[in-house]
Amino acid sequence: MDMNQYLEVFIEESKEHLQTCSEQLLVLEKNPEDLSIVNEIFRSAHTLKGMSATMGYEDLANLTHKMENVLDAIRNSQIALSPELFDVIFLAVDDLEAMVMSIAEGGDGKRNVKDVVHQLEMIEKGESPFSSTIAEIAAASAILEKKEMFAGEYDEFEWTVLQQSKDQGFNSFEISIGLREDCLLKAARVFMVFEVLEKSGEVIKSHPPVELLEEEQFDRQFMVTMVTTESGEEIKKKIMKVTEVDQVVVNALDLESMLHAANSNEDKVTEILKQESNNALLPTDNDDKKNQAPVKPASSKTIRVNIERLDILMNLFEELVIDRGRLDQISRDLDNQELHETVERMSRITSDLQTIVLNMRMVPVETVFNRFPKMVRQLARDLNKKVNLEINGAKTELDRTVIDEIGDPLVHLIRNAMDHGIETTEERLAKGKNEEGKILLKAYHSGNHVFIEIEDDGAGINKDRVLNKALSNGILTKETAATLTDKQIYELIFASGFSTAETISDVSGRGVGLDVVKNTIESLGGSVTIDSKENEGSIFLIQLPLTLSIISVMLVAIQNEKYAIPLSSIIETAIIKKADIMNAHNQQVIDYRGKVLPLLFLKDIFEVPISQEEEESLSVVIVRKGDKLAGLVVDSFIGQLEIVLKSLGNYLTSAFAISGATILGDGQVALIIDCNTLIH
Repeated sequence: MDMNQYLEVFIEESKEHLQTCSEQLLVLEKNPEDLSIVNEIFRSAHTLKGMSATMGYEDLANLTHKMENVLDAIRNSQIALSPELFDVIFLAVDDLEAMVMSIAEGGDGKRNVKDVVHQLEMIEKGESPFSSTIAEIAAASAILEKKEMFAGEYDEFEWTVLQQSKDQGFNSFEISIGLREDCLLKAARVFMVFEVLEKSGEVIKSHPPVELLEEEQFDRQFMVTMVTTESGEEIKKKIMKVTEVDQVVVNALDLESMLHAANSNEDKVTEILKQESNNALLPTDNDDKKNQAPVKPASSKTIRVNIERLDILMNLFEELVIDRGRLDQISRDLDNQELHETVERMSRITSDLQTIVLNMRMVPVETVFNRFPKMVRQLARDLNKKVNLEINGAKTELDRTVIDEIGDPLVHLIRNAMDHGIETTEERLAKGKNEEGKILLKAYHSGNHVFIEIEDDGAGINKDRVLNKALSNGILTKETAATLTDKQIYELIFASGFSTAETISDVSGRGVGLDVVKNTIESLGGSVTIDSKENEGSIFLIQLPLTLSIISVMLVAIQNEKYAIPLSSIIETAIIKKADIMNAHNQQVIDYRGKVLPLLFLKDIFEVPISQEEEESLSVVIVRKGDKLAGLVVDSFIGQLEIVLKSLGNYLTSAFAISGATILGDGQVALIIDCNTLIH
């Protein structure tokens, strides 16, 4: 049977089952007495095991089987729950997720899970999973690696080569090579080792693969399988002559034993598959079924659609929007009543179609939020803090393009809240707070935007500390610092390389993170603001557009050229007289409702050729970026329009303050102005 046709469904359903396992484990950790949660996790693990075995992913099925045994013992009250036990099960789930991701990326789903399997077996026996010392585990794994570096991991072609080489009198070796810790040019040393080996015989396989070795994507050790007429001792001496090679272990391959072991494993898997088939015919979870009334399966109201098809549909619809604009222009030029009515009806239909197409591309933010509870749990253990993550509005929907980009910024902000915001248990108790810190992750709609809040009840932002750090880093002067508002001081933490951490750790301290957060969010057409009270906590508020492909703009004219300004950035439009313009610090400004508003003349910024004389009054579009305002001076306003945002391509990425282009109804191209870049 060709299993490839079921692969996509297998991957999606495996991800869903693993997500259920992760979520329910977190719930179980807080409610260890509730064994019904264990039953839920067990069912997901059992289903995943059966699916994996059916699809032929033995490693996945075997690890799930080990985890299932532990879960079965827990629900039968044979094993008591403990933090160490949860750590091991979470590690097993992490490995299962990595294996599924490997399959999704076209891999074989194989992974070295000996340590986790060993720990699960110890738990099953009633022993502590961490009773062995680190040294013992390291020694055991080293022996295992020496004995079976690639054992059973050769494909059919490699097996054939090895067996034919043996028949012709060649020796087959698995060689482990370790480089010195201070080795700087690892790829060069690998090349020299391969050069030595290829003069002595033929290299059959390497681990990691050659591509990763060339890119130095390995630690210090790598392994090679080769066939040669020379002895293992001669090969070892030759490799040791290469500079910066620290150790070499040569093991002769026993092909008959390996083949016997491979066949034995195959028999075991066949036995498991038979057992699974028999189990599938027998009723399982009898106790559960006694307590539960039969549930009528709900008929499915959804279908799975490949995301590429939605992208194609979106591209076709974008072309339709452009043609709709063209038709609208033609109907106005011809001034034909029947054509007017037809175009208006078509506009209404395409507007409805636009809503449907955009909704099809919408994805709940829970696809991003789901990864955070497990991350927070692990990070809290690493930082020795007690943290409760609360998630609200996970069903709020965003365009898939935004969802794909927003994950990393949220990771940075949550890690920042846990490291800088939430205090240690001792500090919180000393301040009269609950010993458990709280992080609230909230998403909600407002107009054409989605807002995401990350709120913590931690230490808040120390303004003096931020200012002193900014002054010492040369980010601003003492004169400027004296004029800053609280919000402006908070926003200094978004500066590149800025960090108030005293020491560099795995979590923070390198000054990399919040500047990336701001740049990523602004590249999506969004914004991020901070509000904080010392010793009470902080709130990071992210504002994002619902979609990035079709946006509403104000069309303006600058001489004979047309430009589009996104409505999301516009506060209002105004007509001013030249006499109202003043100069301040070499900048032309106007008085706008009692505030000084800087003017930016777009014809000068974009170097537009002048073909018309200036009038006495100027048209100004007032735009905002965070708390900052600016007036963009244009020649005239054309009107509001829905346009399709098109990329400028790789050749025009350096175009200043231009985020893209669009095709108008008359066939002209209008450039879309990036207001965030214009306002410093």
